[in-house]
Amino acid sequence: MRSFLFGIFTAVVVLAVAALVALWLGYFPSNADIAPSNLESSIANRALDASMDRHAPRVTNPLPPTDENIIAGMKIYTMACAECHGDLDRKPSAMAHSFYPPVPQLILHPADDPEWHIFYVVRTGIRYSGMPAWSKTMSEEEMWKVTAFLARIDKLSPGVQEFWKKTYSETTPQTGTPAPATPVH
Repeated sequence: MRSFLFGIFTAVVVLAVAALVALWLGYFPSNADIAPSNLESSIANRALDASMDRHAPRVTNPLPPTDENIIAGMKIYTMACAECHGDLDRKPSAMAHSFYPPVPQLILHPADDPEWHIFYVVRTGIRYSGMPAWSKTMSEEEMWKVTAFLARIDKLSPGVQEFWKKTYSETTPQTGTPAPATPVH
């Protein structure tokens, strides 16, 4: 039994060393214009989720989710986030597939993460993904406002939906109601 366990341990170590050697010798592609393998995606996503769960503090948004704060978050989103994550016109960003991993299109596919998770990503960024740490350029209040908007994209109040419809897009996420053809800024 002891030699069987030693054999399993040895096999695992050899496979781990072989994988590291393959990485160091450049056998895995690093270009951003090809899709990653399912194994790579699975490992990366699991590692990201585990890191968020371990490091992100479970904080509560200190700002109330008023229409004013959500609309302010929407404005911040258009200025800082829309170029990569998709504008409020509900069309994918032109840069959506220029990053590796591909950038989540948050207007088309809203995040289903809790606010503390979204805030942590906004504040600290995500290493090796192109997602910057906005804590260097945004105030805490601005980060919470954009977090409030992102956490509520698919459940906006009628007042915020009306602002969105009048100001930015052809349709709002909940209603699909057409807006004026010319955006008003």
